[in-house]
Amino acid sequence: MREVAIVGVGMTHFGELWNDSLRGMFAEAASGAMADAGVDHLDGLYVGNMAAGQFVGQEHLGPLMASQIGMAGIPATRVESACASGGAALRAAYIEVASGMSDLVMAAGVEKMNDGADVTQVLATAADQELEAYHGATFPALYALIARAHMATYGTTEEDLAWVSVKNHHHGAMNPKAQFRREVTVEQVLGSSKVAEPLRLLHCSPVSDGAAAVLLCPLDQAARYTKRPVKILGTGLATASLSLADRKSPAILDAVKDSAVHAYKMAGVGPGDIQVAEVHDCFAIAEICCIEALGLVEQGKGGAAARDGLTALGGKIPVNTSGGLKSKGHPVGATGIAQAIEIVEQLRGLSGDRQVQGAEIGLAQNMGGSGASSVVHIFGRV
Repeated sequence: MREVAIVGVGMTHFGELWNDSLRGMFAEAASGAMADAGVDHLDGLYVGNMAAGQFVGQEHLGPLMASQIGMAGIPATRVESACASGGAALRAAYIEVASGMSDLVMAAGVEKMNDGADVTQVLATAADQELEAYHGATFPALYALIARAHMATYGTTEEDLAWVSVKNHHHGAMNPKAQFRREVTVEQVLGSSKVAEPLRLLHCSPVSDGAAAVLLCPLDQAARYTKRPVKILGTGLATASLSLADRKSPAILDAVKDSAVHAYKMAGVGPGDIQVAEVHDCFAIAEICCIEALGLVEQGKGGAAARDGLTALGGKIPVNTSGGLKSKGHPVGATGIAQAIEIVEQLRGLSGDRQVQGAEIGLAQNMGGSGASSVVHIFGRV
């Protein structure tokens, strides 16, 4: 296998982008990535998207998006893994370049969620329809069950959950692409309306529109396109039972753990080598469970991590310096690519006030459903 680098990145703002279309957002992000690398052609394209058919009535995104950027004729494929679609698209693009099939491949993600669809019901299609959604258990309820299980097992508190939101809003307030560029307090989080107890509104990621794209090539060709390539050191993908009830413990995300094990082994690093991480905080409890499953903190110790400053900028392992899904936004198909972009910019030293000084190795973890799929990528500064 060839070594692979990211040589270009592009991203829209995330938010309620009422005046932007699915294809227009994709074109903006893709054109930005191509301009960043100074290229005018692609050998292949992977588009991460969860539910354009339900959100805006559009399927067959590969050829649509290729033609939108003047690349009709190239191999172009949509990749779907619920909210992990972007991460799965990045992994597919990595494999194509690493295998030698292609030299210049784009991995992109896009989602248009604010066009009138019943977002809760659309997202619920990523849960088990017979065992969960049919009985009214959509994702707020499922993650509430995860939170209750974590609380009962490890003593995690509602204030611990609130600190995750406070931390990520603090980071997101410094991100010009974030949907919510404002800070919140613990009191505001705990006083926000209940969604599915113990989860409140400010524990939850928003409904977002947006797109993101990265450009991959063999590492030995990267100097043609950029002076600051970032190497993909490892990749891992794993799944777990779709239904929460079929797992040994709702509080333990086995797919996250397994995908991380694969990525760490491939990269030749361990959790202690990670200096900055983006993890899938669709709900505050998700960040807590993910950092445990990734080995960034001990199992059961994730609840205190944000409150103690461990995962904040300046802490031992800064997590979600972009603001995470909570503050940056969560256009589901684009999220995994946006996470990768944050790590790339951190390793390039381009994150401004959010910069983790001296960061050389970073991790991005993207998750689908209630943890039924997880993709982990590990990146290194060249």
